[in-house]
Amino acid sequence: MPNNGTNAVIGGGGFHHIAIRAYDFDKTVAFYEALGLVIKHRWGTDERAEGGKDSRAAMMDVGDGNYLEVFSGREGDPEQELPEGGLLHFALRTNDTEAALEKARALGATVTMEPKRVFPPNGERPLEFWIAFVKGFNGEIVEFFHNSEL
Repeated sequence: MPNNGTNAVIGGGGFHHIAIRAYDFDKTVAFYEALGLVIKHRWGTDERAEGGKDSRAAMMDVGDGNYLEVFSGREGDPEQELPEGGLLHFALRTNDTEAALEKARALGATVTMEPKRVFPPNGERPLEFWIAFVKGFNGEIVEFFHNSEL
C-alpha cells in the first residue's frame, strides 16, 4: 500500500499498526481472524518443543489497510495483568523513517532505536521494513514505519 497520506511533516501519515504481545499466539490470531482480520504476513518460528523460544509474529489487516501486529512470547498471569494490558507500541506510517525520527528527536523525544532496515525472519515471503522508535513524553513507544507493501 503506498504511503499517500497527507502528513507533510513526517511524510505519508496515518496509523500503520498497533502491536500486542500475546500469551497464546494461536488463540489470539484465531480470535482476530474470527473478527474478520486477515493475515497479510507472518514470520518467526515456534521452537519451544526443542527448548527454544516462540518468536512468531503476524501482521493482520483490520480491514482498512491499517494493521494489528501480534507477537508471541508474553509471559505472566493474565489475571494479574496491569490495566495497560499488552500494548507494545503504535506505529505511524511514513515515507522517510529517518526524517521522521529526526523530527521527533528535535522535539525532545527519546530515541530508543535509530532507523534500521529489517527483514522479518522466516517469513512467508521476503519483506523489508524501515523502522525507528522513540519514547514519547508519557512513556508511550512510537514506531516510524515504512514499507511499500503493508
